[in-house]
Amino acid sequence: MRDATATIGSPGPGVDGTGPAAATAEQGRVTGMDRARSVTPSEVDVSTPSVARMYDFYLGGKDNYEVDRQACAALSEAAPGTAALAINNRRFLIRAVRYLAQEHGIRQFLDHGSGLPTQDNVHQVAQAVDPSARTVYIDNDPIVLAHGRALLEQDDASTVVQADVRDFASVYGDPEVTRLLDFSRPTAALFLSFLHCIPDSDDPAGLVAGVLDRLPKGSAVVISHLASTDPDVRRSLTDMMLANTQGNWGRVRTPDEVEALFGGLSVVEPGIVEVSTWHPDDVAPEVQVTREWIEYGGVAFKN
Repeated sequence: MRDATATIGSPGPGVDGTGPAAATAEQGRVTGMDRARSVTPSEVDVSTPSVARMYDFYLGGKDNYEVDRQACAALSEAAPGTAALAINNRRFLIRAVRYLAQEHGIRQFLDHGSGLPTQDNVHQVAQAVDPSARTVYIDNDPIVLAHGRALLEQDDASTVVQADVRDFASVYGDPEVTRLLDFSRPTAALFLSFLHCIPDSDDPAGLVAGVLDRLPKGSAVVISHLASTDPDVRRSLTDMMLANTQGNWGRVRTPDEVEALFGGLSVVEPGIVEVSTWHPDDVAPEVQVTREWIEYGGVAFKN
């Protein structure tokens, strides 16, 4: 899951009863006061679940509210594998960014629907390879902007921009974007657990194509997307997320529909797969004990 158009992503991390996230989540649950409240902008709606904050909770974060935790509890009752799925998706992001920086020399990253900052953020992974790497996070959630700017206050090579990623003029005309990124150089466009938050009426495939139209040859795209082969599962989980977010979501798609989002790009081996199997490293994936849905995705290049 990750982030919605800037709001996606248990009873929370550990609802599967396995993995290190369970203990971390419980620590966050009993802090006595939401850390997020101390920095929450006044325009943040804390009465409606946010996909960004739900995802934060799945990853063991503290920047979430009771309404988000309740939504996660209901979601994980319906799909008990979701906590592990969220952790594995985050690890896919880390591996993909490291791969692009190490193996292909990518030094610019544009993260769409970035969500709340957590450990091993895109800029940290990229800068571990090359400290000059530059990252722009884009999200329309004001709490993401507040936390992101606090995290990046001392980092001149990274920034967070509050914008709707579908508004190309706002994104590519933003002074922070133009300050950091040179769009004549190869850039990685990231859509991690995000495009399922875009409804069909807003054309998620067109969004990916529109971004890549603005990037040069040699640029990369990373996509992960909630997918299921079961139409009943797709329908029920989509309906649940639409209800939780008051319509601020898209839908669970089929694997074939996710593959279509890559268009005519050159897909890196092993192809478009369940993300825990993409270039696995020595960190064992969380066990997704149930697989009502999976995060399905991969990495591709513009030729």
